[in-house]
Amino acid sequence: MGCSGCSNGKTESGLPRGCKSNGACQTGSCDKLSVFNYLSNMEDTVGYTVSEFVEVRFKNTRKQFFKQENLRLTEGDVVAVEASPGHDIGTVSLSGDLVMLQMRKRKVDSATADFKKIYRKATQPDIEKWQEAVELEKATKTRARIIARELGLNMKISDVEFQGDKSKAVFYYTAEDRVDFRELIRKYADEFKVRVEMKQIGARQEAARVGGIGTCGRELCCSTWLTDFRTVSTSAARYQQLSLNPQKLAGQCGKLKCCLNFELDSYLDALKGFPSQRTKLETQKGTAFTQKVDIFRGVMWFTLRDDPSNFIEVPIERVKEIQQMNKDGEKPAMLVEKEYVAVPVVKHDYENVVGQDDLTRFDRPKGQGGQKNRSNNKRRNNRNRNKNRKPRNSPNKPNNAK
Repeated sequence: MGCSGCSNGKTESGLPRGCKSNGACQTGSCDKLSVFNYLSNMEDTVGYTVSEFVEVRFKNTRKQFFKQENLRLTEGDVVAVEASPGHDIGTVSLSGDLVMLQMRKRKVDSATADFKKIYRKATQPDIEKWQEAVELEKATKTRARIIARELGLNMKISDVEFQGDKSKAVFYYTAEDRVDFRELIRKYADEFKVRVEMKQIGARQEAARVGGIGTCGRELCCSTWLTDFRTVSTSAARYQQLSLNPQKLAGQCGKLKCCLNFELDSYLDALKGFPSQRTKLETQKGTAFTQKVDIFRGVMWFTLRDDPSNFIEVPIERVKEIQQMNKDGEKPAMLVEKEYVAVPVVKHDYENVVGQDDLTRFDRPKGQGGQKNRSNNKRRNNRNRNKNRKPRNSPNKPNNAK
């Protein structure tokens, strides 16, 4: 598992021998929502007790801060921590000064918060028992879904997480309505022989735990770095001039994509200089209505009431000028100086050098292109066959005739 299983071994201080980042590489091979410790190679700073707190990662997106005593832990170490009941096994995901910054970011008070303890570095029997618990999760999740379906409960078991000592299992589920799962807990306890805890999560949290690949070709933001799930509304798509197509705007969780909020502030700042999209301009030809806005080019498109099929491109400076003229009681003759300008068609000289650049080459029947070549090949084969053929004896001459 990452740096904890380095084949080069470890030094006397417990750091991997082959890791040039002192165990803080955070390659992401077995970690989600990892934090790059840019202070890993620096000396201890004044003001913090560096070895007092660490961040421990469990399955998927679950992380927790723990208090250590007389242990020199680095990123990637497998530790046994206090749990309720028993103990749990996790991996140290962050240590050093950056832990205090993360605690401050998540509003965790180091003085008043109730921190659980780290018992020890995990021994080989602890790790073996932990790995056995991890292997049970997939089969348990499948069986748990079958039991919930047999009871007719309107819920979905999204994930199962066993505690490191195999004494407890947390079942994460999603449901639209309130679910009475008292009978379900009894069934799970009899089936799996563990203490059962049910925890409800939302659709976005489910996608974060399960993971996946988005339409952009990269891993889901919620499963790699996104920690706060802000509300995403359809107005974010409207401000960015996106088509309100649910199939394109929805993510794997079935909700609107979180990335719709990433550039929303930039679009809102750009739209501050634009007139309202309900703007009406009065001209001598009639009233012009706004149809669409091009934020990047800084133009707006209008159509006249008498000619709704003709879109006229007007810069926003001209729109503001016409608005001021309408306030003064004036009407311009046209929206722009040249409303109807035919775009000249430019003909480019094209030469098919290779002979395979034509996309319609597949539309031609096979017989047209190769008929001549087949005729030449047939004529050549007949000629060669006649040369190799032995001459026949004349029927009017005897066999011994010269």
